[in-house]
Amino acid sequence: MADVQTAEPRGRKKGKHKKKRRVNIRIDMTPMVDVAFLLLTFFMLTTAFSLPQTMEINLPPGDSKIEVAASNLMTLRVNEKGDIYWSIGTEAPQKVEWKGFHNLIVEKNKANSRLITLIKVDRNAKYKDMVDIIDQLNIANVTRFSLAPMTDADKAALAKVGG
Repeated sequence: MADVQTAEPRGRKKGKHKKKRRVNIRIDMTPMVDVAFLLLTFFMLTTAFSLPQTMEINLPPGDSKIEVAASNLMTLRVNEKGDIYWSIGTEAPQKVEWKGFHNLIVEKNKANSRLITLIKVDRNAKYKDMVDIIDQLNIANVTRFSLAPMTDADKAALAKVGG
């Protein structure tokens, strides 16, 4: 592993002082490289690789128009504070607390099997609010939902009910 080489002593001449011997040290790096690669491969093979969590979203073609009856459309609006308001058709929006949100979704989808949920989130709201709503829809097995931008008319409707 390590090696110490000393210079060969030569004949000494009288009257001159003694020369110091030079010591050469050579360290063999092969075992250290072997251990380093062994540890590298060990950690690479034993580490659990975390895959990103994704959700598949199917988008219709951009030029298609789909007519939906107002009674089959539940609109969820989220304001910038994170408050959730729901309405079916042209009804006035009603506020729902997060605790009762899951039950509301399940109840409305059982009552109408053709119900489509439209999610409108304010631009100033947190992204987490939209993700939490979509997660709750997935937990409730709601597969028919859509995302749309919140318009000024939606903000005015929320302002009327106090949102």
